[in-house]
Amino acid sequence: MFRIVATCLALLLPAAAVAQEAPDALVKRVADEVLAVIKADKDVQSGNLTKVVELAEQKVLPHFDFERMTRLAVGRNWSQANDAQKQALIKEFRTLLVRTYSSSLSAYRNQTIDVKPSRVTAQDKDTIVKTAIIQQGGPPISIDYSMEKMDSGWKVYDVVIEGASLVTTYRGTFNDQVQRGGIDGLIKTLQERNRRAPEPPKAPAKK
Repeated sequence: MFRIVATCLALLLPAAAVAQEAPDALVKRVADEVLAVIKADKDVQSGNLTKVVELAEQKVLPHFDFERMTRLAVGRNWSQANDAQKQALIKEFRTLLVRTYSSSLSAYRNQTIDVKPSRVTAQDKDTIVKTAIIQQGGPPISIDYSMEKMDSGWKVYDVVIEGASLVTTYRGTFNDQVQRGGIDGLIKTLQERNRRAPEPPKAPAKK
């Protein structure tokens, strides 16, 4: 359950980017906003899919670099894909990530987030924001956000949960699927998985 919550929160936090806002301040502000919505909205707590997706569309999805995330997750096989296949992969991976946390939103209750200060200069284009999820009855869960500075603001391209990279976790599975069925086989597998109840990638046990 803790890893499900961690994965869920990892995908919800960085959103609603404001120009010139420091990445750590962005993560803290939006984390507080999202947790406040979850605690106040009983429909979200009960797992209402429409409300969950609405929250994602408004607060989260515009501020992830899904193209870069997909490219990293597909890895060296990305060069094998044509333009149409790349767009299909981005679409299906985006859907997979949305479904991964949408089924877990109701697990939120009293979690808080501790955002570590990050040292970012005006010239920096890439940074990692380190955070910890504080939960009752359990140890803190470390979540780091790899972020890039774009014209539209800071965007997330990877999330590391207890030392496990989200894109790297998927990369091994995606590579196996490409080896078995090519790029089209991976797309078909993602489409089929997106029609089923999602399961988040497993992070290794915390040492």
